[in-house]
Amino acid sequence: MSAVSELYRTSLASLTDLYELTMAAGYVDTGMAERETVFSMSFRNLPFEGGYAIAAGLDDVLEILEGFRYEPADLQYLAGLIGAGGRPLFDPDFLDRLARLRFTCDVDAIPEGTAVFANEPLLRVRGPLMQAQLVESVLLTVVGFQTLVATKAARVVEAAGSAPVLEFGLRRSQGPDGAISAARAAYVGGVAATSNVLAGRLFGIPVRGTHAHSWVQAFEDERRAFDAYAAAQPDNVTLLVDTYDSLLGVEHAIEAGRKLRERGGELGGIRLDSGDLAYLSIEARRMLDEAGFAATRIVASNDLDEYTIESLREQGARIDVWGVGTRLDTCYDQPALGAIYKLTAIRDGSGAWRYPVKVSEHSAKTSIPGILGVRRFVDSTERFRADVIYDEDLAEPEAGDVMVDPADALHRRRIDSEWHCVELVEPAMRGGRRTGPAPTLDEMRDRARKQVSSLHLGIRRLLNPHTYPVGLERRLHERRTEQVLERKRAETLP
Repeated sequence: MSAVSELYRTSLASLTDLYELTMAAGYVDTGMAERETVFSMSFRNLPFEGGYAIAAGLDDVLEILEGFRYEPADLQYLAGLIGAGGRPLFDPDFLDRLARLRFTCDVDAIPEGTAVFANEPLLRVRGPLMQAQLVESVLLTVVGFQTLVATKAARVVEAAGSAPVLEFGLRRSQGPDGAISAARAAYVGGVAATSNVLAGRLFGIPVRGTHAHSWVQAFEDERRAFDAYAAAQPDNVTLLVDTYDSLLGVEHAIEAGRKLRERGGELGGIRLDSGDLAYLSIEARRMLDEAGFAATRIVASNDLDEYTIESLREQGARIDVWGVGTRLDTCYDQPALGAIYKLTAIRDGSGAWRYPVKVSEHSAKTSIPGILGVRRFVDSTERFRADVIYDEDLAEPEAGDVMVDPADALHRRRIDSEWHCVELVEPAMRGGRRTGPAPTLDEMRDRARKQVSSLHLGIRRLLNPHTYPVGLERRLHERRTEQVLERKRAETLP
């Protein structure tokens, strides 16, 4: 059984906003429901004021789309919705159509674990207008959230250097789905393990955990608590030392470790969850080493994020493992990716493609029309140098071409003739069925690690990163500009 169907019902078709259904009903009334369209999902700004993002959530989306259908309970509920005039919101013929509906669109997407940037199509849906419209909300919530968490995780992992990061955010997540999705996405982003047992079972993520302060408080004193835990979990002994006094707790952990050694065991680690983590970890390391516990690891937690970890490392903190929870799972400093899903191409009544554009006074909010793909240009050292967004039916960018900044047409760049390119947007579904088996979560995680390492260090830094070049293929830019001007002219005509 799959993770999505085990957690939820067979179909999540009704996990949508009401206006998707009212538009679908309108498309049926106007005879447009089966008109071929293309929708593209992207985001406008990189999260966390960072230099990149990590795509995630695609496999869950594909599973949802394969099982997309309106079940009797969904249809019964929709039949009971009443409009302002006192009449049913949806007529029986429309509901009958929903009852027969199955997802048959083509989906192309950037694979999970890929480094991505603003304006790039993370996912593209091509097929009947009604179907492509109805899946908008669920695509945005799944891919948007998991991409955000995977990006945060990649930043935390980068800050931690060679030390592993554990995802500890279950108890602070936004409900069960937030916790499950966050654990999955954080693993794609590079964390080593999770405390979430259900996520571990569903996705095969390694699970880690020790004990809480309540364990220590349940005993008369800390020594007895540590001895009892070591006896109960001899192969999983990491002792939380800050319930009362952290450095005294380290002494008590050493005592418990000596007794454990007499029984053939070993003190795996201690955990610091409060106080000055830099000072305490340095002192704890000294105490452990002097007592002959050089292999005992120091685990740190307590509202950590990439900035705190980077600061602690700069202070010389002796921390071997980082436990990151609240600020990772909730994406504390940016709670939403701001993903968008736009109609970028539609067949007109004669069957010819029309490329609608959404115009805004802010250039960043003006949509990019077309059947969009992305080519990444890479130099001879395999470092990523630039991404070009193009229309598959218009022109494919090549080395030597000019790319245009989508937010500033005066900012142009020629693609180096020595660079080679790779296609990012790949077939994921054809006719509503997957094109092949999904990669494993470990393969996605490995891809993310390699992708981040292929970016310039200036793009990867946490504060004021360099801007990675992303541009429109020149002819796509020209068509977009022409359509914007045409739209503006139409608006000013009497």
